[in-house]
Amino acid sequence: MHNIDIGVVEMTLDVMKYAINRITNISPTLGKPKKEEELYKLVGETITSKGIGGERAFELFKDILLPATVPIDHPRHLAFVPAAPTRAAVMFDLVTSASSIHGAYWMEGAGGIFCENQAMKWLVSLAGMPAGAFGVFTSGGTAANLSAMVTAREHWRKDAANRNKKGLIIASIGAHSSIKAMAQVIDAELILVDSQEEMTGEDLESKINSLDTSQRERLFAVVATGGTTNAGIIDDLEGIAQVCEDHGLWYHVDAAYGGGALVADSVRHHFNGIEKADSITIDPHKWLFSPYDCGAILYKDPELAKEAHSQEGSYLDIISDEGAQGFNPADYQIQLTRRLRGLPLWFSLATNGIDKYKWAVEKGISLAKLSAELIEKRPELELVRPPSLSCVLFRRKGWSPESYTNWTYNNHKEGLALVTPTKWRTSEGYETVIRFCFINPDTGQEDIEMILDTLKE
Repeated sequence: MHNIDIGVVEMTLDVMKYAINRITNISPTLGKPKKEEELYKLVGETITSKGIGGERAFELFKDILLPATVPIDHPRHLAFVPAAPTRAAVMFDLVTSASSIHGAYWMEGAGGIFCENQAMKWLVSLAGMPAGAFGVFTSGGTAANLSAMVTAREHWRKDAANRNKKGLIIASIGAHSSIKAMAQVIDAELILVDSQEEMTGEDLESKINSLDTSQRERLFAVVATGGTTNAGIIDDLEGIAQVCEDHGLWYHVDAAYGGGALVADSVRHHFNGIEKADSITIDPHKWLFSPYDCGAILYKDPELAKEAHSQEGSYLDIISDEGAQGFNPADYQIQLTRRLRGLPLWFSLATNGIDKYKWAVEKGISLAKLSAELIEKRPELELVRPPSLSCVLFRRKGWSPESYTNWTYNNHKEGLALVTPTKWRTSEGYETVIRFCFINPDTGQEDIEMILDTLKE
């Protein structure tokens, strides 16, 4: 199966033809999931003792399995946080895989790691972090947040008095779900600040003052959000930074979604204070147009991360030898084995230039503002709050939660759009509303109007 024969050549041509067609398709079919038993009836057993052959396997994927997926770059995919990788990034993702480079250590991946580091320097400059700050690419925001909190906890535990304590973290209720999951993984207690809009420095100070003595002794980190996933809300990063400095706490900013907006001049001022963070999460596979999976964790002091994450083993001793010295990404996050996730971002940046990135991110922000204007012109619709970053929350007057769910499924079934409801808290409890999240610059006014038309009386 490792031989080069005519079958491999033909399969290579088939795969490349498919890739070219897909890369040049700006409006792919909006697929729909099927139940596992349905797919099994259509596909049958694919892993057999003799194999079914590449041609048959690829045919099954293209004709049956692919239509049961939803392309993240469809211009009317406005649910969750979609994505829109550039053509250059997608193409170089193929190159990254074909090159078979192990991206953990400089000894094996120097050239590729150099490219990643060029992209990382750009991210650090966007955040305005001080000299010496640096970071590494991860599989996504969850791994980045986890790597940051492990670093923070291990730094806190340098004080012998903290070694047998269960750490405590403060975040806001708008924090991403991965923050809760990350706290569970490291066995830390998580306390949430109850703030519907942004968490302010005053909110944080009040929460800290409400802790009992035991809790205060265990508090080691605060997580602020640079653009909530649900509504695009940016916490008071400047005020929170000051509180963390006053109390000697690790200051982490989760900007997995919103971090891409650091490149946008129109909203950059909303992130003031992010440069004071001890660590920052940004997901290039969200709003910086990289393919999945590409997250990033940035550290003010990378040496603290290295102390927490570097691994030892006799077979790894050569990595520390003078002849192999260089930047080793495995030393700064939770994973040892890793692919060069930052390469597609580097190639896309090198190919397109920063100005085009600015334009593409600003387009998402302008689409959110445009959709808000269109919503306000329709009597059956009502904005829940002004748009923030590229998120828009609005309600269809008179609808029940079931109405929103049925509307989502009907539009998806028709192949029109994927837009899902979310929850928003009011004085009377949690309300079901509609949420748009704009990432794809190929989305246009006609796409928005088409979706809003399905909400008419």
